[in-house]
Amino acid sequence: MKRIAIIGSSGSGKSTFARQLGAILHIPVIHLDAIFWQPDWVKTPRDEWRRIQEELIKPESWIIDGHYENTLDIRMAAADTIIFLDYSRMLCLYRVLRRRIQYAGKTRPDLAPGCSEKIDRELIQWIWSYPATARPQTLQKLEYYTTGRTIIILHNPAETRQFLAKVKAQNA
Repeated sequence: MKRIAIIGSSGSGKSTFARQLGAILHIPVIHLDAIFWQPDWVKTPRDEWRRIQEELIKPESWIIDGHYENTLDIRMAAADTIIFLDYSRMLCLYRVLRRRIQYAGKTRPDLAPGCSEKIDRELIQWIWSYPATARPQTLQKLEYYTTGRTIIILHNPAETRQFLAKVKAQNA
């Protein structure tokens, strides 16, 4: 595991998991949200976004967390390991609400400066519809990228903790 893409719904814990895995493996972690969102929640233009990610995947080792469906192919093609946090929408919604309270008026460590924590209708709709819309597409893409890669699907926090403990034991 040297080039790891971590994907999943908003609120699944991709950034936290990436930091934990990066600390165990001593691999640099890249949070896509911190790059995509410019101050005041301004989106990076699509062409530039693809270019940025094509540069991010060039190093020998990395952990990149973020879903971003329209550029998932870039990371999946370059990764040797893809980890999908396939958590329930209720858990993801709960975590987003908890995160909103925890970081009220502040910027999370995995976001760009000037992006205070917020919840909007678009985010709630994305999380709620994820199992019916983005999840099937993600599973289809994972099926396509199985050759030459390790695909790991973690369904709940307990599985994720077990996975991290196993990786830690193997790298002690």
